[in-house]
Amino acid sequence: MIGQYANKINGDHLARKAVVYLRQSSEKQVLENKESQRLQYAMADRARALGWKEVETIDSDLGSSAAIGAPEREGFQRLIASVALGEVGAVFSRELSRLLRTDRDFCQLVEVCQVFGTLVGDSEQIYDLNLLDDQLVLGIKGTLSVVELKVLKLRLLEGMEAKARRGELKRMLPPGYVHDGMGKVVKDPDQRVREGIALVFKKFREIRSIRQTFMWFHQESIELPVNKSGVAPRGLVWQLPTLSFLTNLLHNPFYASVYVWGQRPVEMKLVGGRVVKFQGRYRRAEECKVSIRDHHEGYIDWDMFQENLRLMRDNYLQQGGDEAVGAARAGQGLLGGLLRCGRCGHKLQVRYWGKSGTAARYLCVGDFSSGGKYCIGFGASLVDRRFSQEILKAVSPLGVRASLKAIEDLSGREDEAREALRRQIAECEYEERRAFEQYNEVDPRNRLVAAELEKRWNAKLEEVESLKARLEDLGGRGKALREDGEARILELGEDFASVWESEHCPVEIKKKIVRTVVEGVIVDLDVSQDLLRFIIHWKGGAHTRFEMPRPRSGVGKKTTLEDLEVIRRMAARYGDNEIARVLTKLGRRTAAGKRWNEERVRWARREYSIAGQRRTRPDPEVLTQPQAAKYCGVSITTIKRLVASGLLKNGQVVPWAPWEIRRNDLDTEPVRRALEHLRETGRLDLGGDGSAVQSRLFE
Repeated sequence: MIGQYANKINGDHLARKAVVYLRQSSEKQVLENKESQRLQYAMADRARALGWKEVETIDSDLGSSAAIGAPEREGFQRLIASVALGEVGAVFSRELSRLLRTDRDFCQLVEVCQVFGTLVGDSEQIYDLNLLDDQLVLGIKGTLSVVELKVLKLRLLEGMEAKARRGELKRMLPPGYVHDGMGKVVKDPDQRVREGIALVFKKFREIRSIRQTFMWFHQESIELPVNKSGVAPRGLVWQLPTLSFLTNLLHNPFYASVYVWGQRPVEMKLVGGRVVKFQGRYRRAEECKVSIRDHHEGYIDWDMFQENLRLMRDNYLQQGGDEAVGAARAGQGLLGGLLRCGRCGHKLQVRYWGKSGTAARYLCVGDFSSGGKYCIGFGASLVDRRFSQEILKAVSPLGVRASLKAIEDLSGREDEAREALRRQIAECEYEERRAFEQYNEVDPRNRLVAAELEKRWNAKLEEVESLKARLEDLGGRGKALREDGEARILELGEDFASVWESEHCPVEIKKKIVRTVVEGVIVDLDVSQDLLRFIIHWKGGAHTRFEMPRPRSGVGKKTTLEDLEVIRRMAARYGDNEIARVLTKLGRRTAAGKRWNEERVRWARREYSIAGQRRTRPDPEVLTQPQAAKYCGVSITTIKRLVASGLLKNGQVVPWAPWEIRRNDLDTEPVRRALEHLRETGRLDLGGDGSAVQSRLFE
């Protein structure tokens, strides 16, 4: 064979090694196109037949594309480096397209091989690039290889687009959908899969935050179906959802009955002198090359999908979202995003001041950014408190109805979690039966197989028992709510004001309530009277007005005499924290209109030279209600009844202060006799005709 190419192959070429280069464009070709691999590997035999003793095969680029923008090919770069070192006498490849697909690669290969006298061979010919005819033929073949790729790619893309415009291009479907026997897209026949996907959209509508939805699924340990390649039979696995999975699911228009193609087009970018191919940003459904409405049955409709997108966009405050419609956050400033300036029309921002950076202040920047000045600015605390009065006026009459709705929602959430668990248990029981059938059918003498099948069966049994225990625990929690919580929720609904004013009511809840009933608030400043005038635009179209003095600093304000009297009377025995609790129960406020707390009580004592202590000073001879009950071994209710009957004396510094019961009074003969009778008969004898232990019909 060497005689045919004797004028091209000489001793210098044969003294160096021959390199056989292999490449296939994708992993799928590597796995399925085995014949192409065999033909390429056979080029090593051709090199030996031509006289080369040392033949190296480079196959590290199997599964690597050579198109424009493809990643660097490690094998091709190693080949060029070996040629440049003068180690290679000839480069062999089944066909030139395996070596290169771009003009850049072709020019690089030709230049290096020409300089170092390296031959290039394919399945038909040997080319000496120092010969003009060979260089011309190789150039034509290289150009044809580049054109071939572009033509094939263009045909494939045109075919895909034409099929996509008919909605018939099949791709991996998102969880919740399958192809039926006719090739149409339908909802997954598995009820657990359908209910899991529907639950994601339902919870997001309730919570209105992707992260909070993610946390709910993890708190309730509810798994969702996720696509995973290589998993039989349908490529679905059940697992706790990740945040990115929920984000992609909620942004996917496929769940709104919309078939899209070209949602994330491939783009080219020049990086470091090289053309790099990367996936572009996701486009909206209406911006895609192909967008077909009502293509299949959806989990939500198009209008709800658009509203969900708006909610998610508004949650990203760093991207200019509107705080009034975004996720409620823990920062102070009840009216953040709702206030609009009555002078310039801009929305007021929330700025935070103070030592700890948590004191909120509303500010309209006006034309400050263009060299002007701020428009309106005022502290948030007093404004929020005054606005809360308007909210309470509007919402309090609906408190009981809201309580009933809260009970219904809590029960519904538990029903959702229980139903999801029941579906999971049903599927797990099916898998357990399958595992048992496999174990039951195996030959018991084949211990190696039987032991493994028995292990799988036991694992499924344990999983079923664990899920049933979780379901039982969830049912117990629901029963506890019905027995203990419903009355409490109704009670809170009847006194909504106390719930709103409670220090345990999170500001996020208050913000959600405000945004539910208020569309916006316009505020203007009357400079002549130093008044803030507000117009509230309620949801539904109603408008109300109120005004208040503009909040000013606390300079010159003094604590009221009533508050100082309470502090003086309690400071001798009680700590600052207990005094603050009593002042709050009495509905008292500081001079700045803030709630009393331990630090503010301590400041008032220092300011007015009132002696006291941070914590209550214990007195072994004076007991509180709980201490008295513990001392006597009875309930607090029994102590209250003894006091009400007059058998037991108690004192109280001010209303809402702790009861003061002397230990000696608990040891008196009437009290001891009543308690002994209670322990013997189970009834508290308070003297008289015994009617005191019987509930009265009329007072």
